[in-house]
Amino acid sequence: MISINSLTVAYGGFTLLNDINFHISENDKIGLVGKNGAGKSTILKLICGLQSPTSGKVAVPAGVKIGYLPQIMEHHKGKSVIDETMTAFADMYALEDELEKVTAELASREDYESKEYQRLIERMNEINDSLTFTRSESPRVQAERTLIGLGFKFEELDRPTETFSQGWNMRIELAKILLSKPDVLLLDEPTNHLDIESIEWLEGYLKDYRGSLVLISHDRKFLDNITNRTVEIMLGRIHDYKVPYSKYLELRKERIAQQMAAYENQQRMIEKTEEFIERFRYKPTKSNQVQSRIKQLEKLERVEVDEEDSSALTVKFPPAPRSGDVVFKASDLTVGYGTKVVFSGAEIEVRRGEKVALVGRNGEGKTTLMRVIMRELEPLGGEARTGHNVNIGYYAQNQEDILNKEDTVFETLDRIAVGDVRTKLRDILAAFLFKGEDIDKKVAVLSGGERARLAMAKLMLKPYNLLALDEPTNHMDIRSKDILKQALKSYDGTLIVVSHDRDFLDGLVDKLYEFRNGKVKEHLGTVAEFLEQRKLESLNELERHIKPAQEPVSAEVKDKKNAAIQEYQAKKYVSKEEKKRKNRIAFLEKAIGEIEEKMKSIESRLQSPTADDDIMELTREYLELKRDLDAKTEEWVSLDS
Repeated sequence: MISINSLTVAYGGFTLLNDINFHISENDKIGLVGKNGAGKSTILKLICGLQSPTSGKVAVPAGVKIGYLPQIMEHHKGKSVIDETMTAFADMYALEDELEKVTAELASREDYESKEYQRLIERMNEINDSLTFTRSESPRVQAERTLIGLGFKFEELDRPTETFSQGWNMRIELAKILLSKPDVLLLDEPTNHLDIESIEWLEGYLKDYRGSLVLISHDRKFLDNITNRTVEIMLGRIHDYKVPYSKYLELRKERIAQQMAAYENQQRMIEKTEEFIERFRYKPTKSNQVQSRIKQLEKLERVEVDEEDSSALTVKFPPAPRSGDVVFKASDLTVGYGTKVVFSGAEIEVRRGEKVALVGRNGEGKTTLMRVIMRELEPLGGEARTGHNVNIGYYAQNQEDILNKEDTVFETLDRIAVGDVRTKLRDILAAFLFKGEDIDKKVAVLSGGERARLAMAKLMLKPYNLLALDEPTNHMDIRSKDILKQALKSYDGTLIVVSHDRDFLDGLVDKLYEFRNGKVKEHLGTVAEFLEQRKLESLNELERHIKPAQEPVSAEVKDKKNAAIQEYQAKKYVSKEEKKRKNRIAFLEKAIGEIEEKMKSIESRLQSPTADDDIMELTREYLELKRDLDAKTEEWVSLDS
């Protein structure tokens, strides 16, 4: 369908894409992967004709309709959400107008045998065929279903678009693209502004989409569940795999290993051949063999190993100072802005060492709670307080406003660093992939991924015991996210994270607070368990809406039903408390094991200290761990008895 032929993109002396070739066929679902800055977004712009290559070409057949969602876009104002979304059907309405004109002209003519009359008949049939395809159901119904799937509430559809944030306006643009039913969809990070449930809805839509798709995403699960082909951009070249992302990683590893084995075998053969030539070069009796070997080497097609872009984010957070057992607690918390209440009656408790996710629809209060935790916003009611000796490292979602665009990368850290850490700034920046001349770049010219990494680097300057991270992985590539996740898993402090990335949260957190319809609900367990529960609740809600009217029931039956409901709710409460107890026991057992390992390490160092060991500091640390161990063991015994 679309061919990319010998395409090169160069800027000055730098080649971004080097002589790449690939073909997009009908029904291809392609995941376009690579590091930030590898050229993924550039390829989408080239396909759309928004950018021209240095050489080569992109061939798009006439009549092929392309739908393109960029990362950053201009949003339309002056209409309601539903009216703006309905502009997606402009082509259909134009066809209806044309059909009306053609029908009127046919009714007024009597030259039934003329070519012009036949042409009008053919055009009427063409329009009817097109409208039959696009008018499978009411455009309004399609628009409403798509908007609600993307997270809008029904009562919000008549609100003006300018009363919504940039993220919500992106959803309107996405809805318009999906409803226009293009032949080829080009989506550049469509999940960046979606919550988990909207991502799942979009995932289902794209699975059933009958057309070609080229998708840029840093959500591994999203790629795996939708794509059937992975095109990797690495160091200006592409590698095409006819498999989803996780399988591509396996095949890529195998390909590199096979190339390396073939390369090493060939190098051994070349080395032996060159030894033979050097040894017998001047012996007349071996001259024919020597010449044969020389020609053999000249004709040899050398095996090359694909160069790997091995730079990656390597992060280890500083050890967390000890805080109180309760790190953050909210009781009957009501939060909002002025007279607008965002959520109310919230009961939240985060204990030392827990890793907790805040999830839910955008605008329901996740970032608002972060502002309460940071004391940037006072509650409207109830109580919110941080625990004893809590020191917070905060990663804000709006890095555009937090980072000074006039500072360089190095100055961003240098302005806030104090003490010995000032001598390590270049090492910290190198760990976040800012090397050489990169540290002298102005913040203003950094990409979204680079700004995210720089903001995260700021958290390395001080040993925090609570990390409050608001959408930390937006714009980060998959490898950077994986290594950040591993660093957070091994971080020994407390974590509160706002994220819609299922793969990032999976295995990282074991408790979630869901923000929904002005309330905050605690969910114990994994992200996968939470999503499964939400699906069941959604199905039950749907059943309630479509359930047929029933015959009136007697008072006796009502009483029995109410008693059964009360019994069920009581059991559910006990079950939840039991699950909470078991989760806490598991957490304590893990923490106790980790403390005991640290104590063993200190004991061995105290038995055989080196000149660099500070005996007083080691002893102080050992006693601190011992107190922590005693407290956790005592709590474990009380819960397990």
